[in-house]
Amino acid sequence: MSRAGIVIIGRNEGDRLIRCIASAKLASDQIVYVDSGSVDASVTSARELGAIVVELDRQMPFTAARARNFGWRELLRQRPGMEFVHFIDGDCEFHEGWVAKAVSFLCENEGYAVACGRRVERFPEASVYNQLCDLEWDTPVGDALACGGDALFRVSALQDAGGYREELIAGEEPELCLRLRGNGWKIRRIGDDMTFHDAAMLKFSQWWKRSQRCGFAFAIVSDLHRKDPQRYWVAETRRAIFWGGLLPIVISLLAIASPWFLMSFLVYLLQWLRLRRRSAISGSAWAYFVILGKIPEFLGVARYRWLRLTGRQMRLIEYK
Repeated sequence: MSRAGIVIIGRNEGDRLIRCIASAKLASDQIVYVDSGSVDASVTSARELGAIVVELDRQMPFTAARARNFGWRELLRQRPGMEFVHFIDGDCEFHEGWVAKAVSFLCENEGYAVACGRRVERFPEASVYNQLCDLEWDTPVGDALACGGDALFRVSALQDAGGYREELIAGEEPELCLRLRGNGWKIRRIGDDMTFHDAAMLKFSQWWKRSQRCGFAFAIVSDLHRKDPQRYWVAETRRAIFWGGLLPIVISLLAIASPWFLMSFLVYLLQWLRLRRRSAISGSAWAYFVILGKIPEFLGVARYRWLRLTGRQMRLIEYK
C-alpha cells in the first residue's frame, strides 16, 4: 500500500491528462483526479484509467486551490491513514522514481512539510515562451520559500494549515507555503527532476496572459500578508508597478511637453544590459522578456486592485 496518494487537477487537458495518470499509476495505487468543468473527454478518460474522479460544481468559480482542496480531502476520505499527498497538474507527468525519492526525504526529515524537485519543460524548443518556462522552473536546490503546483506534502502539515485558500485565483502555492513556514515547517527543493510539463505556450498572447497572472499573484499574496515581517512578494509587486506602469506613464506624459523626454526610455536598454550581464546563461531573450513582462505584470496588479476596490468577483486568468 502506498504511503503517498496523488491528486491531479485539470481542465480540458486531453492526451496530456492520459499521460499524467499513466505516470501517476507507476508511483501510487491511490489517485484522485479533480476536474474543473472540462468539455472534452477528460472525466471519461480518468475513470477508464482507474482514477477516482471529483467533478467540481460549475456554479462556483474554478480555482486551482479549490480543486486541490477537494482532491486531498477526497483522498483522505478514501484512505484516512494516508501520510503524504503529491499534487500534480494535469499537463505534467512524473519523472520515474521521483515520488519514492520525495517520500523518502519527508520520512527522514520530520521538520519538512513539503518536498519538490525540478519541473522540466517537455518541449522547450517549440517556442521561446516554452523556453522561458523551462528557465523559470530551474530554481535553486535546498531550503526554499515556496513550491509550485507539483509537490509532495505531509498530510498533517496540510491539515494544520487548513489547506489552500480557495478564493485565490493565482499564487495559492506560495501563500500556503508562507503559512506553513509560519507554523514552523520547512520546504525543500531536491536536486532531481520531478515532473515533465507541457506548457503548450506558442503565442505571444498566451505569454502575456500568463505574465498578467503573475502580477495578479504578486499583488494578492503580498496584500494578504502585508503585515508579515517577510514581506513576501512586496518587492516583486513594486517592481511591476514601477517598471511596467509608473515609469512608462511618466515618460510618456513628459514627452507631451518635449519629445526629447522619450530618450528616457533608454533606461530600459540599460536595464536590459544589466540583466543580460547578471545572467549570461539565460541570455538576451530572457532579459528582454523580463523587462517587457513588467507591463502585463503591472496590468495584473492593477486588475487585482480594481477588483478589490469595486468588490467584483475574481476569475481565473487562463493562458490556454
